Amino acid sequence: MSYLRVFKHLLHFPWQVHRAFPARTMHAIESAILNTEQQHAGELRFAVEGALDLPELLRGVTARERALEVFGNLRVWDTEYNNGVLIYLLMADHDVEIIADRGMHQRIATGEWENVCRAMEALLRQGQYEAAVLQGVALVGALLQQHYPALGEKRNELDNRPVVVKH
Repeated sequence: MSYLRVFKHLLHFPWQVHRAFPARTMHAIESAILNTEQQHAGELRFAVEGALDLPELLRGVTARERALEVFGNLRVWDTEYNNGVLIYLLMADHDVEIIADRGMHQRIATGEWENVCRAMEALLRQGQYEAAVLQGVALVGALLQQHYPALGEKRNELDNRPVVVKH
């Protein structure tokens, strides 16, 4: 357990998420998701969480583990072709995790998702939250377009609205 990590999480307040992601930014992210989904056969979700609570920190829950939990809670796995992708941001850690459904692992390597995460994290360290997420949506969209191009009429299976995860 890192005491610095616990300290950062305990000093992260809910209003900080809303300051970094005001309604205008959330709408821009939703629009970007809607637009990119027209170009590929995947389904994309974005979730942001300010900080983990103390019991999770004491158990050593990682951003990756939390992202997997959020993936399940948001039912991103619940698509006809197992083509859901979650971009998860844990603000206190400035950590981005991308969780892709099992249908994606056949074509898109883990390293490609990691490259998107690192690009987003670089912008997050500069405090450019909206730019980081919009870039992430665009990069994930490009990967999905390359590996899962749109084929005719597409049904939107997952909500495009960004989610602020609360405990």
